[in-house]
Amino acid sequence: MKIKLNWYVITGGPSSGKTTIINELSKLGYLIVPNMARVYIDQEIVKGKSLKELRSYETKFQRKILKIKIEAEEKMPKDKIVFLDNAVPCSIAYYQICGLDPKEVIQLCQKEQYRKVFFLEQLPFEQDRARTENLKTIGKLNRLLREAYENLGYEVVFVPRFTPIRDISIAKRLELILTHVHY
Repeated sequence: MKIKLNWYVITGGPSSGKTTIINELSKLGYLIVPNMARVYIDQEIVKGKSLKELRSYETKFQRKILKIKIEAEEKMPKDKIVFLDNAVPCSIAYYQICGLDPKEVIQLCQKEQYRKVFFLEQLPFEQDRARTENLKTIGKLNRLLREAYENLGYEVVFVPRFTPIRDISIAKRLELILTHVHY
């Protein structure tokens, strides 16, 4: 039996605004879990590794990220509202992208259930220090991420871009998300 916790997932492909929304939720006082892949990449770069080195064995990288996500979620309070920048089920899509069988991830996802999943509409792509995906891969990831959550039975709430004006779009996205959390 699945247990519904007060955990909410913010997901979408690279450059969809997840980190911006998570940071804004943190400023509002909510507990957040950052994107664990970015946290890991940043930690390893500080140790002297390059992004190319970290991502040269993509299957190993994805398995490591899954392990880190599981460990982070095990430490999260079960009785509090928590927002996650990507969660364990996101690994289903990333496993599929790099050719791994996602069965092990799907089995892990049967244990607990997030309250809701917010799927952010893709924004114009911006390359940064941690992204290795191209536009074709991002399109495929968007589809696979949404399918992964829907196939697991989660309620997926689509969060549009709203407007090209960044600050207004962020405010409207936050308003939509919080309306679904506090209704």
